[in-house]
Amino acid sequence: MFYSVPFTPRKVQATESRLKAVYDAAKLGLKGDTLALAAGMLPTEYRQLTQLDPVVEIAASKGKADGEIEMAQIIRSAALNGDAKMALEVLKHQHGWVAKQAISVEVDQRISITGALAAATKRALDVVDVQAKEPDAIDHIQR
Repeated sequence: MFYSVPFTPRKVQATESRLKAVYDAAKLGLKGDTLALAAGMLPTEYRQLTQLDPVVEIAASKGKADGEIEMAQIIRSAALNGDAKMALEVLKHQHGWVAKQAISVEVDQRISITGALAAATKRALDVVDVQAKEPDAIDHIQR
């Protein structure tokens, strides 16, 4: 048995309302499939529309640029109004500034000469003791 499924293809055109939807979605920072879905299109429709009409890409680029301008203005005004965190973020991300990192290592180690001599004497006596027990063993130690 065969069932008929009605299918009407959607017409993909870069209408003014569709371009406005693409612009608004790109202004929010959306890209790719999420931009298409937020603009009311299927991802395949959006890709097809960008291939057919270059104005769609321009609308997306303009929306992205306008969104970045808005955020940059907000961050800049916050930094100029005394927000130290925002000022540091601007310095880091816009101007490549890196805070100096100072590492201070202090080692206070005292060497006991008598302790060092006692340890050396003990090692020397161990070698002599091994040599006395096994004369051939000193050859293995020296190698």
